[in-house]
Amino acid sequence: MSEAVNIRILDREYTVGVDPDERDSLLSAARLLETKMREVRGSNRMAAIDRVTVLAALNLAHELEQLRNENILRDREIARTLVELNHRIDTLSSAD
Repeated sequence: MSEAVNIRILDREYTVGVDPDERDSLLSAARLLETKMREVRGSNRMAAIDRVTVLAALNLAHELEQLRNENILRDREIARTLVELNHRIDTLSSAD
């Protein structure tokens, strides 16, 4: 069952429905978005909110894409290492 959670981003309040077990994650995401939007806005307090929002979203999407790419590379390296280890095990087993 969803519960209403109030979050505040750039001095604006939003009410969001969320499952109780996802509440902490939502609040963490809201803090991250708030931080990113404040970084984008910087000292220009007159910056258009839609521009700040799009640039913050673009920055977060870019970071997500980088993490996905890093995970793909890591998964490939793990798979390669497992193949090597299995080959060594097979080699040692056949030597007996």
